Amino acid sequence: MQRYIKIVAYLFLAMIMFSCNGSNNKTVKKRPNLTAKDILGNPKYLAMSYGGYRDKNHDIEPTIAELKEDMKLLSAMGVGIVRTYKLHLPHAFNLVKAIKTLKEENPDFEMYVMLGAWIDCKNAWTDQPLVHHEESERNAFEIASAVKLANEYPDIVKVIAVGNEAMVKWQAGYFVDPRIILKWVNHLQELKKAEKLPEDVWITSSDNFASWGGGENQYHVEDLNKLIHAVDFISMHTYPMHDTHYNPEFWGVPETEQALSDIEKIDAAMQRSFNYAVSQYQAVVNYMKSVGADKPIHIGETGWATSSNGFYGPKASKATDEYKEALFHELIREWTNKNNISCFYFEAFNEPWKDAQNPGGSENHFGLFTVEGKAKYALWDMVDKGIFDGLTRNGNPITKTYEGNKDALMKDVSVPPTEMEIMKHN
Repeated sequence: MQRYIKIVAYLFLAMIMFSCNGSNNKTVKKRPNLTAKDILGNPKYLAMSYGGYRDKNHDIEPTIAELKEDMKLLSAMGVGIVRTYKLHLPHAFNLVKAIKTLKEENPDFEMYVMLGAWIDCKNAWTDQPLVHHEESERNAFEIASAVKLANEYPDIVKVIAVGNEAMVKWQAGYFVDPRIILKWVNHLQELKKAEKLPEDVWITSSDNFASWGGGENQYHVEDLNKLIHAVDFISMHTYPMHDTHYNPEFWGVPETEQALSDIEKIDAAMQRSFNYAVSQYQAVVNYMKSVGADKPIHIGETGWATSSNGFYGPKASKATDEYKEALFHELIREWTNKNNISCFYFEAFNEPWKDAQNPGGSENHFGLFTVEGKAKYALWDMVDKGIFDGLTRNGNPITKTYEGNKDALMKDVSVPPTEMEIMKHN
């Protein structure tokens, strides 16, 4: 009996030793829990503005399967963080669920989210008089929804942005005073201190460069200065394409470039457009420093539409086509990657609901992909390299616009107007 007990003991000890040795040989590498600080400004995690709506009827929500399809495409492109909002609709919640499912299916899959909480002034989107120094009661719901998602999915949600262009005064239908944005930023920061929100979630507001002090003096108010100190980073927007109409100081073909070839004229205009965006970024840097702050500054939105039947099309500023979009995308990505700046490029896919009554409107055509999943010129090289092989959009394999015929594409590319033509048009 004693011998039997010894044998059992030896066998048990051997099993333990084998188990330990086996586990040492099969160490599972656990992915580190990255924070916003690790992701933002890291070229390994390109940033993208994302909306998954495929129909001009905004009531038709993208399905989980469709959202997963899109995330696979963006991941293949090197995108590691997407910016989205729509917390009052299923979109943001479903997007996070889709990413979670992809991570469960493939432990190597990575995608993180910057959640935008929409902020409105009192009576926005109603027939009642707007009150810009008071806020909508719905704002509290948006913030609470963002907090809920961040707490439920701390491995995915890394940033909360309070408001989307909510402080810039040309958003006449809903803008609010900076005091209201500051209130909610402070609220979220206090939740972090109270351990009611993950402490490494970064808080910001995503707004126009002028709203961050890079423009007119009317924005240089004390509440903005306090806000700059309160956020974890500044998320600023810059849109040279829009200013080819509204402020075309950099656009067109100056007299000194009249002798250039057409393609040289276009390239020169796009280089000035890029420089214009950089100057707006630098203006925000300068204002931030002037108020004694030192925060990271990332680009929350910038982009270039590929079609317009309005201000930016062939009968106006002649700014929109796939060649110019590709050039701007290349220039802004190269600069931001080199300088460790995140650029939430606007946007991944065309969204036809944005100007549903006008299919030719520029707002419908900012995507790097069409709704059907055709890669615009900016992504043709990726198609050639096989990056999208086996991936689909709406069930369609990824192919090139214009059937890959650059000569056909260039027929739709307009040379920017001369300075004299711009003066006449404006």
